[in-house]
Amino acid sequence: QVQLVESGGGLVLPGGSLRLSCTASGRTWGTYAMGWFRQTPGKEREFVAAIKWSGGKTYYANSVKGRFTISRDNAKNTVSLQMNSLKPEDTAVYYCARRVTSGSNYSPTDYDYWGQGTQVTVSA
Repeated sequence: QVQLVESGGGLVLPGGSLRLSCTASGRTWGTYAMGWFRQTPGKEREFVAAIKWSGGKTYYANSVKGRFTISRDNAKNTVSLQMNSLKPEDTAVYYCARRVTSGSNYSPTDYDYWGQGTQVTVSA
């Protein structure tokens, strides 16, 4: 089994920054990619960013491109999401996810393990 634990959420002013981290523990070998998704009440879980574990190729939703940066530390089994120039519409619960097959970066159903989520609120 694999456990994913997110940290770093909180309340931030519009235009501010936050850094989310996700650490994997347990049977972490075989990771193909890690991703970040977000969800607001009544809406489907939305793709934010993903990174291939080998090679580090990154993928972003258009809504966050240029503002968010995903990175990984293979040795520490950690993936991070640096979020800059935050907007009120970025407010959501952010989830870290792990995928063990090639699948789709963008579909939450292709991810095998999920963290518990961390709340990000962007408000004045």
